[in-house]
Order: sequence, then C-alpha cells, then structure tokens
Amino acid sequence: MKKSVLLLGLHCHQPVDNFSYVVDEAIEKAYKPFFREVLKYENFKFSVHYSGWLLEYVKENDEEFFAMMREASERGQVEFLTGGFYEPILASIPSKDRRGQIKKLNKFIKKHFGQKPRGLWLTERVWENSIIADLHKCGIEYVVVDDYHFISAGFDPSELNGYYATEEGGVGMKIFPINKTLRYILPFNPSDEVVNYIESLADERVSAAVIFDDGEKFGIWPKTYEWVYEKGWLKSFMEKISKNEKIETAFYSEFIDNNPPLGIAYLPTTSYFEMGEWSLRADDGVKMEKMKENLLKNGFDEVSVEKFVKGTIWKNFLVKYKESDRIHKRVLELSKNRVKSKKYKESLFKAQTNDVLWHGVFGGLYLPNLRDNAYRFIIECENLRGEKEKLEIKDINLDGYKEAKFSNENLIAVFDSKDGGQLTEFSVRDKTFNFQNVLTRYKEAYHQKIFENRVYGGEEKRKEGIETIHSFNFEELEKYKELLKFDWYVKNSFVDHISDESFTLDSFDNCTFWEYGDFANQPFSLQKRGREVVFKREGGIYKNSRKYETLLTKRFALKENGIAFNISLNSENMENLFYIMEHNFHFASLGEIFINDLSYEGSFVMENTDVLSIKDGYTSKEIKFVFDKKCDVFLYPLDTLSQSESGFEIINQGLTLGFRFDFNCHLNIAGEIVLSSLGE
Repeated sequence: MKKSVLLLGLHCHQPVDNFSYVVDEAIEKAYKPFFREVLKYENFKFSVHYSGWLLEYVKENDEEFFAMMREASERGQVEFLTGGFYEPILASIPSKDRRGQIKKLNKFIKKHFGQKPRGLWLTERVWENSIIADLHKCGIEYVVVDDYHFISAGFDPSELNGYYATEEGGVGMKIFPINKTLRYILPFNPSDEVVNYIESLADERVSAAVIFDDGEKFGIWPKTYEWVYEKGWLKSFMEKISKNEKIETAFYSEFIDNNPPLGIAYLPTTSYFEMGEWSLRADDGVKMEKMKENLLKNGFDEVSVEKFVKGTIWKNFLVKYKESDRIHKRVLELSKNRVKSKKYKESLFKAQTNDVLWHGVFGGLYLPNLRDNAYRFIIECENLRGEKEKLEIKDINLDGYKEAKFSNENLIAVFDSKDGGQLTEFSVRDKTFNFQNVLTRYKEAYHQKIFENRVYGGEEKRKEGIETIHSFNFEELEKYKELLKFDWYVKNSFVDHISDESFTLDSFDNCTFWEYGDFANQPFSLQKRGREVVFKREGGIYKNSRKYETLLTKRFALKENGIAFNISLNSENMENLFYIMEHNFHFASLGEIFINDLSYEGSFVMENTDVLSIKDGYTSKEIKFVFDKKCDVFLYPLDTLSQSESGFEIINQGLTLGFRFDFNCHLNIAGEIVLSSLGE
C-alpha cells in the first residue's frame, strides 16, 4: 500500500521578555491546548521547537504545561528540535555566539526532556551555507527550510516529498523542505481536505508530508482558537489521522534513519518567499507584487513565478531600516569586545534575538517595547564592562564612517558622522533605557493598499474554514490615508534644517516644509578635540537657482548628566531664514510625560522660550533643553501606521521637537541637554 509519512512539527516562540500577558495568552490558547489534545492519541508522533526563553518561561510559570511536555517526551511521542536559545538569525551573529546559543538550548532539552537534539529549527528559515560547519559542531544532522528554498534553486514541488543532502567545505547536512500547500491549509481548511491532501502525496517511494510551522496558528492567530478547539478542528484532524491506514506519523530523525535522501541540493542564501518581499524597499515591493499578478494573469503558474521572481535576502532589513542596523551593529560590537561574565553573555545572547530586527506581517521593529528590550540588554552589557568616562572614535556601524561614542558612569551617547553628525543613541545606565530609540516613518509596500483602496495579493476568500494572516479584507482604508506620513531623513536628534515661512507645525509633521540646506541627511567630517568632538560640513543653501556656500559646525561634549553643544552656522546667503534644530526622543508612554509641568496633550507650538522641560514618569527622569537664546518650539507625536496580523496599527514611536531660530548669514547657538532624576 502506498503510504505518506506525516512529519508534523510546530515552532513556538515569543520575543524575549515580551509582555507576560501576551505569552500567557499564547500558552493558554495555543501551546497548552494543542498538547492536551494530542496527548490523547499515544501513537501520534510529532516534533516541536520551542525557543529557549519560552521553555524557561513555561517551566517557571506553568508547571502543568511543562509536565505535559515531559510526559510526551517520556512516552516517545514528541521529538524536540534545537536552535539558537534566544531565537537569533544564526547567519547574523558571530560563529562563537551561534554555537553558544545552540549548545545552551541543547543542554536545556537534554536536562529536562532527556533528548539529545539531532535537528535544528532555523529561525525564520534564513539559510546561508556558512552556518553548516557550526551546526555540525553542535551535533546537528538536519534542518528544516521551506520548499521555496528548493524551488528558487530550480527544483519542482513534485521532487520535494522527503529530504536532501548538502555540504559546505566537505561538511554534510540534511535538509527537509516544508510543503507550502500544507503550510497554508493546516489548520485553516476543513480537516478532511487536509487529510486528503496528505494522502495524495504518497507515491511508489516512501513520501514525506513535511510541515513545520508556527504553533501560534493553533489558537492565537485571528479566529483560530474558535476554529481549532471550540469547533473541533484539531480533534477531527487527530481522529482522521489515527484511523487512516494510508498515513503514518514519524519524527524527522526516524525518517532520516529509515530512508535515504532524494538527492543532493545546494540552496541559495534565502528565506521563505514572503520574507524576500518584505525585505525589499517599499517601491520595489509594490513592483514585485504587481509583477507577480501580471505573470499569473498571463498564464504563468505560481511555481514558475516563485522560481524566477525573487525578492532580496533577510539581511537587507539592515539596509532598509537604519534603526535595525544600529541594534545589530551595537550587538556585534559587544560580542567582539566581550568581558568574561555569565551575566554579560546572557544579556548579549538576549540582545541577538531576531524579532526586533525586521518587519513583515508581525510588528517586529515597529514595536517600541521590543526595541526597548534590545537596548536594555545592550546597556546591561555596557554596565558590566565597568568602564567610566571614555570617548571613542570608531566605525561601530561598519559602514566606512566613524561614530563618536561618549561614555561615563551615567550615560552613553553616540553621534554618527554619516548621519549628519547627529545623536543616534542617548542611553541612561541606571534605567537601561535609550531615549533615542525612535523609529523613522518609513514608506512600506503595504501602504499601497491604502493609497489604491484595494487589497492585492494574498488569498481568495475561503468557502469553508478560516483565512490565514496573509489574507485580510481591509475595510475603511480611506480613513488611514491622512495618517500616512513619510520622512525623507532619519529621525535622529540634532538634525539640521534651513527653511522659511513654509515651516509650520503642520508642514513639520507632514515633512512638507521647504528645505534649503543639505545638512539633514548628509555626512559630516569628524574630529576629536580633547574631551569634545567637532562635526563639520561645508555644504550649501540652495535658493534662487544657486548655491550659497555654507559651513555648519557642531561641537559636542558629554557632561556628568547631559550633553553640552555648540552649533555654528555661517553662510553667503543674506536673506532671512530659519534654522531648525530637530530632536526625536522616545518615551515608553506619552501618557506619563509632562512638558513644562503640563500634562502632554498632543501637538503644539511654544513661542519665544529658551528652556523646555520634559518629565517622564516611566523612567522618573527629567530632560531639559537649555539654550542661550530664544526660539520657537514645534512639537508633535511621531506615529507610524504599520501592518499586523490583525490589520493596521497606529503606534507611537516618540516625540518630535523642532527648535526654530531666526537666521541670517551667521548664527551661533550654545546649550545643553540636561538629564536629572525627578525629585532631585
């Protein structure tokens, strides 16, 4: 009899130190009820990967669920796969850390479940051949990727019902391709349709129905708890599988032991198809989506489109988002210059988690709390270094331009010469909080749905079952249009603008004011002079169809509790203009801040002042801007509109402040940003 071997695997992960109520909901609605139901069928074998942090959380907070895991392991019903303990993209971290994270999870699984993992869950299925050697050193025999990895290398879906062998430098590895159809129909289609599809994969050889996908789709994705448990999808599926003589279940490791590979394969550097789209810049993402539509309308099948139409690689997120790249490069810096400390290594490993570095359907980089966590781990490492006052000039970002990194016992401040000599990090050591942790308002490909008031791509409406997160009927898209605002420069602090009467609160917020200078997004030279740094740019003011030579000099020094600055502007231009010094500061909650002792209530303009105070209840800190001359202050909340698994979300990323000074030929501004604890 022809048989199909179902290799069912679930990957379960929550961002490190995510909100406890979010993790608890995932446990109660997805992870635990799945185990509770599956444990009723002792002969049903399945595989799981839980990230190390999530396993620790379950162990400490849900004894009943942890006992279910142990029971399934003891009775030989579940196989545990390993991975990076804190779920890093393995190809994005140094080799030493890669091995360290895997071995840490191996040790946990061995101690608590009595298994030595033979397989590895590849975070976000990001494949690079360079990781093979490290996986081999950690005892890994196989990994699970998408069938798209193989299709993009020239394979056809009919060739992928099993596993392949590959190698790098003579070191071998086995690779399983996840079946895309199964990934999209399980558990969203009726159970009999899923079972029938698994049956259909059987042929003369032993065939594998390979599925390894998010455990969250079994309970916390939209409408799935009702569908999977309350309406009985999982129970029905389990009963049908247990009674079906044409389908048997097995572990991935068992399948390897009992079956030879289908052949040899060499995979390109890639992830799943959607990731390739998401990592494109917005305009290219829209073009790719429309290109797919046009090809499908003109007779090309979906497999051919996926084989020849490709997005870019995961690491392009580090190009697409400056804020992502900064976190990544700060972590690389801390890995390279580590100190011998168990706490240091733990904070370093936590900072390497993948969630904060990218954005697709889920919030990721757009979620301020995830970025706050990343910087908390980074600052924890910095605190453990024990360094006091220091000024370093080095290329932290590895982009060919140097940064100035100030440190003392209270603060860490980083200025970037490539990004306009601007402040890109302002971290408070005692609160492990970075006030410069702001996100720029980027244009995203999915914003095109709002501009065109339509939904393109995704899936057709199902007659039965429920939709996946890749298909939504976005309603009332018109109301979002006014919220779409995009920045043409990165939202740092000490951003330099030169404008005229076109600069208003509204034009500032909408980024539509007239910019005459070339300082806001251009490189500056950098010099260290004693305990201060000097940034210079010989740029221009472009007006009346000509360039007026203009020199902008910025001096910064780190004080015990703040930053002293001096801004000098000298230009050939004789007309009256405005110089605007822009700052962008991040706060955990705008509801907990007071501006000049008044509760924050939204956008406003404050005229003719030389002091602005912001008191933050979350960190119990006051930030005071002090100038040697009067100016007008323009302030608005920096909000982004991003896609999530449930639709669109408006998320506050910080406060934008513009200090506007009169300017004619020459201007010199001296001042300080002073940080103090409330109550001092």
